[in-house]
Amino acid sequence: MQIHRPGASRAAGAAFIAATATAAVIAAPLPAAFATPSASAVISEAYGGGGNSGATLTNDFVELANRSTAAYPLDGYSLQYLPASASASSLWQVTPLTGSLPAGGDYLVSEGAGAGGTTALPTADASGSIAMAAGSGTVALVKGTTALTCKTIADCTGDANVVDLLGYGTAVVREGTAAPTASNTTSVSRAASLADTDDNSADFTAGTPTPTNSAGDTASGGSSGGGTGGPTAPGPFRIHDIQGTTRISPLKGQSVVGVPGIVTAVRTTGSKGYWIQDPNPDSDPATSEGLFVYTGSAAPTVSVGDSVLVSGKVSEYYPASTAQSVTELGSPVSTTLSTGNALPDAVALNDSTIPDAYTPTNDGGSIEALTLQPTVYSQDFYESIEGMRASVTDARVTGPTNSYGEMFVTAKPGENPTKRGGTIYGGYDQQNTGRIEIVSADGTTPVLNVGDELSGTTTGPVDYSDYGGYLLAPSSATTGTAVDNGLKQEVTRRQKGDELALATYNVENLDPTDSDDKFARLAKGIVTNLSSPDVVTLEEIQDDNGATDDGTVSAEATLTKFTDAIVAAGGPKYSWRYINPVNDQDGGEPGGNIRQVFLFNTKRVSFVDRASTGDASTTAVSVVKDRKGAAHLSASPGRIDPTSSAWNSSRKPLVGEFRFQGKTVFVIANHFNSKGGDQPMHGRYQEPTRSSETQRKLQAEEENAFVDTLLAADPKAQIVALGDLNDYEFSDAVKTLTDDGDVLTDLITTLPAAERYSYVYDGNSQTLDHILTSPSITHYDYDVVHINSEFADQASDHDPQVVRIDVKDCGFKAHQPKPHK
Repeated sequence: MQIHRPGASRAAGAAFIAATATAAVIAAPLPAAFATPSASAVISEAYGGGGNSGATLTNDFVELANRSTAAYPLDGYSLQYLPASASASSLWQVTPLTGSLPAGGDYLVSEGAGAGGTTALPTADASGSIAMAAGSGTVALVKGTTALTCKTIADCTGDANVVDLLGYGTAVVREGTAAPTASNTTSVSRAASLADTDDNSADFTAGTPTPTNSAGDTASGGSSGGGTGGPTAPGPFRIHDIQGTTRISPLKGQSVVGVPGIVTAVRTTGSKGYWIQDPNPDSDPATSEGLFVYTGSAAPTVSVGDSVLVSGKVSEYYPASTAQSVTELGSPVSTTLSTGNALPDAVALNDSTIPDAYTPTNDGGSIEALTLQPTVYSQDFYESIEGMRASVTDARVTGPTNSYGEMFVTAKPGENPTKRGGTIYGGYDQQNTGRIEIVSADGTTPVLNVGDELSGTTTGPVDYSDYGGYLLAPSSATTGTAVDNGLKQEVTRRQKGDELALATYNVENLDPTDSDDKFARLAKGIVTNLSSPDVVTLEEIQDDNGATDDGTVSAEATLTKFTDAIVAAGGPKYSWRYINPVNDQDGGEPGGNIRQVFLFNTKRVSFVDRASTGDASTTAVSVVKDRKGAAHLSASPGRIDPTSSAWNSSRKPLVGEFRFQGKTVFVIANHFNSKGGDQPMHGRYQEPTRSSETQRKLQAEEENAFVDTLLAADPKAQIVALGDLNDYEFSDAVKTLTDDGDVLTDLITTLPAAERYSYVYDGNSQTLDHILTSPSITHYDYDVVHINSEFADQASDHDPQVVRIDVKDCGFKAHQPKPHK
């Protein structure tokens, strides 16, 4: 569920240059093309001993660096080499360059290979075959690909096409005095400041070769738990420059060097990495001062409190195609300057800091390019502190810990609370802005239920996941004290003698291969918590071998095992009715052939069996009248228009005719199509597209038409439609099914707003399961029985619900059908 995933420059990091947070990723103005001190592109390292005796590296190379805050174009440029003591017949050798030199980054040009060496260069940005001399030579960065003809200092430094020039060892052509002599094991590299004084001897020193490409990869393989051997001086960019004022970094795709920060947290599980934060923020509230450094599968080598300089490539990680992204550094190499430093203060998350408005909108398009308004929208606020330390205090749990170590809490305890400690979700325009996910960075998330508490302060960096949106990633040391507030499963009352009790329960892909414990717990829910209803509609009953896709469609073994478990729990011996789906045509887990099932207690209620005139799986049930004019089903059980495209890859409603104390009750068991494919409420597309609702609305129209037909035949018909509609009471689909309450009453809407839920998702208590009744049912007692969704330990992810109908006291209010829409 939780899916996190996620170069670095050599020791010569650029000196810090103040840069605005909105530095654009554009090509820099072309510099004066002559070998005067350069403010942008320079030769930063040269090595000619590749593959020679005693060498480790297999190839010669020249590395370029960019001192500026904008990318430098290299298309049409070249790297050229001249022997140290050029004769009249000596020629400049040329390697063409392409692409660009990233702002603050590097560009690697590989050259000739020798017979020795054991370590290859990182992937080069450009490649040539020049056999450079190990000790002495001249290299030039040239605007153009035509070979130079100059052979003297004066001629070469005066050539308008020469951008930068390096002569090392005994080179005749050089800037000022030549740089030191190199060897098979040493290169000459520019100082950490990347200073260009126009004197090679002042600007370069000899040392161990450190080839680095534009992605930040090094000869040692780039990322290794954060790497070491990085820059020793800050580079041109700070974290707020990388984060920028929108959701996308202005430096995306570029390599940066020497980014300073304090390590605030380390992730040691899953996709590993660590967070850094700049203790010296800028004045712009839209620019975050925190950043995630992704080390992949390698364990980070830094510790909390380290002051580091990190180099790497800026990327935007998308955990899903419609999710927002996380700005991060990949292929990192770092230098630890000091340890044990104080951490920056955490941003307090509470009513006063989190805006009430949820997110900006863009007519369903991406909001990534919009400038953040952290004082207006909560999602902008969280984005503006992405990667920074934040904290919640005495946080109430609104979503229980799941098997992935994720839970939800609220930073706004007064925001739409339920009686049991959750946070109710009451409308598309009523997002709960105080919800935030807790996912421990070291895998130590405590196991808690809704209504429990993280007492004290819980602190961690702000991260983002496609499963839940923005989150805090604390460690065990920074997580508040877990307080169990003793949430208990609910138990509903038993029906009275004249009450018909009907319940619905999604049992979450139940098949005979499930554990005996799951069967026993689900059975206990039926017997103890629901008090053995007369009729139970089950959703997600799988076939007799579960997800094995071999053509099996019968669910007799599944139901036998389940009803036996109910008897073992002290319940009645239920009978059942269902219709087999056509193999692999009703959606759900592949091979599972989920379906709805009627369980009924024959000592209390009888089922009217009436065979279908055709294949029950594909023949539509209809409404007929007997000789006395009473309405009946053409088949019981039957399916509503099963060949309609509205039910493609989805469960067809199961309709049955029951008799209770001389009265006929029509029951419709539902499981509408899932929300799969909908864009998340916290994603980058706002408002999100709820594409799955289109099919549910078509399904609602089909069922509404059937109910209209039944009520037209008998306006006093007692109809109970129940099950998992996979949608909210305020959704278009449910409103269509009920005809805005004129045809069916959605009983969840008769409860107080804070009690309207049967499911907890992303910390929101919400309704997916419903019981709906026809107008003639006027005396009822309705109850959602909370036994699963609020608990970390669940038998199913849905709560069941029950309605008790006093058949004799029903008012039999006649329905006056309207023309079907």
